[in-house]
Amino acid sequence: MESFLPPGGAGRGEWSDHRRVVNGVLYRVRTGVQWRDLPERFVPWEAVYKRHRRWSTGGTWTMLLSRMQAAEDAAGGIDWDVSVDSTAVRAHQHATGARKASPAAVPQSVVNCC
Repeated sequence: MESFLPPGGAGRGEWSDHRRVVNGVLYRVRTGVQWRDLPERFVPWEAVYKRHRRWSTGGTWTMLLSRMQAAEDAAGGIDWDVSVDSTAVRAHQHATGARKASPAAVPQSVVNCC
């Protein structure tokens, strides 16, 4: 994954280590903790949050996913076959379809009775 990440560094005005930030984002996704509750072994939570937000809005996460998938697919590491078991895919009872015929016409005397 490191070869696909944008260039960065740990100097002044540059990004801190990508590995620690990505691990912080993955930790948050996996555990569901609040940003402020990230353990201190990652970079400060503000840095993790800001980088995640910047990469989300800038399309970096999407670019990383597509590049990694392309590299793995070229190496034959991805099996694109998908199998869906129809017993696990269920529709709501109201999703079975619309009425085939319009309801019988209701006489106006019944509608205006009260």
